[in-house]
Amino acid sequence: MTFNAALERATGSAPSVQANAAGVEASRSSAIAAGQLPDPTLSVGIDNFPISGPPAFTFNRDDMTMARIGIEQAFPNPAKRRAQRGRAQAEIGVAEASLAVEAQNIRLETALAWIDLYYAKRRLAQLQLLDESLGDLQATVSARLASGSARPSQALEPEQLRAAVGDRRSELTAEVARAKARLARLTGDPDADVSGDPPVIEVDGSALRAGLAALPRLQALDAEARVADADTELARAEKRPDWSVGTSYGRRDPAFGDMVSVTVSIDLPFFSRKRQDPLIAARESEASRARLLRAAGERDVLAALDGDLADHAMHHQRLMNARQTLVPLAKRRAELDMASYAAGRLDLGSALLSSLTLAEAEVDALAREADVARDAIRINFTYGEVRP
Repeated sequence: MTFNAALERATGSAPSVQANAAGVEASRSSAIAAGQLPDPTLSVGIDNFPISGPPAFTFNRDDMTMARIGIEQAFPNPAKRRAQRGRAQAEIGVAEASLAVEAQNIRLETALAWIDLYYAKRRLAQLQLLDESLGDLQATVSARLASGSARPSQALEPEQLRAAVGDRRSELTAEVARAKARLARLTGDPDADVSGDPPVIEVDGSALRAGLAALPRLQALDAEARVADADTELARAEKRPDWSVGTSYGRRDPAFGDMVSVTVSIDLPFFSRKRQDPLIAARESEASRARLLRAAGERDVLAALDGDLADHAMHHQRLMNARQTLVPLAKRRAELDMASYAAGRLDLGSALLSSLTLAEAEVDALAREADVARDAIRINFTYGEVRP
């Protein structure tokens, strides 16, 4: 699959992303109930039932005995209901930020797995070219042995080099398998493989710094701060009285007539210094803590960005050094040594060692190119929203 196809498949099928999306839906559903009036209360009972005197244990001999049915509705104060709705909206923000963070992490992991697999396969192919050239060299050695111009022990040298290349190939084969396993886990495709070329992503440090506030990680901290502020408002609303209204109908013996009652109840928060005020102070401290964590989080992100940019610059310089100096020198040395061997001025072992050095230099250059690509992807997918 191509780079973009891998990203789309991973974000669309990752169970962790789907789990966070379900959390968003749960928060939105909960917000519908926030700030609503509580359910009314139905009451049924018997009032003034006599248990002593002449009318004891009778329903119709005392004019106060009655069967009662009533209903009561509580009305929390408007500030509390507004605070409940505000907190529910803040919880939605937390869930949405968590979803964005998880989606960003999945995209980053998938992009890095794709890049690792792509370059591991390229390095493996580079070693395969060396192995094929050793086969051609083996034929040359055999011809020299037949003509008597080479020592018999020289026939073993290409095989020794092949064994060394085989060890390196085994390492890269395991690296390819690990990268495939990661890509398969993230995309859900058991036969995941790479297709096409990696994207060319530029790193713009100034633009990334300017957009740090929009990062999902910092947005999540902002959402947590909003939840803390909503909790503070909810605690303050507790100082305002709630009230309730109730009405009841009492049925008595027909000789005495029925009765209707209406009641109004109001909370009296007289002891706020020991009840509501300490809770308000606690919630205010939590809100202050959330804001400080947000500020610390921004500093951490900025410091991490600066460090990653420095690593990217270093890896880019190492890549240029490999392309412009190390690989050309190793290639020139291998060519000169093979020419000297062909002319009989250099032993086969030294010529083979130069060939191995060239192969290692080319493989190392690919590893350095992979480091630069990984840096660009990690920086842009961590500190920005890049969709190649």
